[in-house]
Amino acid sequence: MSTRTTARATWRRALLTVTATSTALAALTLPATAAPTHDREGGDYTITINGSNAFPESVAADHRYVYTGSIADGTVYRGRPGAKTLDPFLPAGQDGRTQATGIKVTGNRLLVAGAFTGRFFVYTHTGKLVSSYTVPDTGGPTLVNDEAVTPNGDVYITDSFRAVVYRIPAAEVNAPATGAHRPLEVAYHLPDYVAGQSNGNGIVTTPDGKSLIIGYWYSGALYRLTLATGDIRKIDAPALPSADGIARRGNTLYVARSVNNEITTVRLSGDDTRATVVSERTYPGADTTTGVAVNGDRLLVTNSQMDTYLYGTPLTSPVFTLESLPLR
Repeated sequence: MSTRTTARATWRRALLTVTATSTALAALTLPATAAPTHDREGGDYTITINGSNAFPESVAADHRYVYTGSIADGTVYRGRPGAKTLDPFLPAGQDGRTQATGIKVTGNRLLVAGAFTGRFFVYTHTGKLVSSYTVPDTGGPTLVNDEAVTPNGDVYITDSFRAVVYRIPAAEVNAPATGAHRPLEVAYHLPDYVAGQSNGNGIVTTPDGKSLIIGYWYSGALYRLTLATGDIRKIDAPALPSADGIARRGNTLYVARSVNNEITTVRLSGDDTRATVVSERTYPGADTTTGVAVNGDRLLVTNSQMDTYLYGTPLTSPVFTLESLPLR
């Protein structure tokens, strides 16, 4: 069995475990006053992805474009903010990009994580390949999942099956688009990884940009990694099982919880050592919400249909979509 096949099978088992327990655990993570909200009358709208194999795992946006990518074949889609459709931008398989998970925009660069392939890609906003990367060949499974950009332009990347954070220095991110290929370099080692489970996933910077916040999908824990020292501490917060993509504005985190089909809003303390769950939010048609981004006064959320991708069960909908929700 190939490493890629083994990794995908491991993720299937992890999803089954969290699915079986998430309902009971969710009752412990929310304050008594919290309740799902459905804001169609407040301006929710659906964005259609123009692809029959889209399975959108992540979403990113800036003032120019909204992006998502297919974990099934690596196609990257984009459209203008406010548009109701995203069209193919980078075709499946180009540059060896056969899967896409975490997507981020930084300046005029587009960052794309390559999931079970162990790859990572940096593009210009016009689609030229700046460089591609591959994880070290340890013989074990990999799931290059999500990324965050620090104020100095360095990129940090999670691997859900390896207890590490990779780093790409800003100078390489902003280098000319030569298509160079490089190894992904390990910058930090993470604690509390559980073998055979999906662990470190969503990643964002703290408000001061000096640390990273990393969400663990299986345990639902949040960790703060101080960049200057490498110190890693668990944040005092309720567990958020199936925590997937994370977006931040100020001291507020928006956590996509895939199995739970919701976005959980979390408020950080001033020193980033504690976090409080403020609310949960769902919407009609939510379908395995693996990714979230903040764009202006909107939240963009993926309806990934990841359960279908992993298990081959019938699609919930033949049309793949994102949802655009008012931020508040």
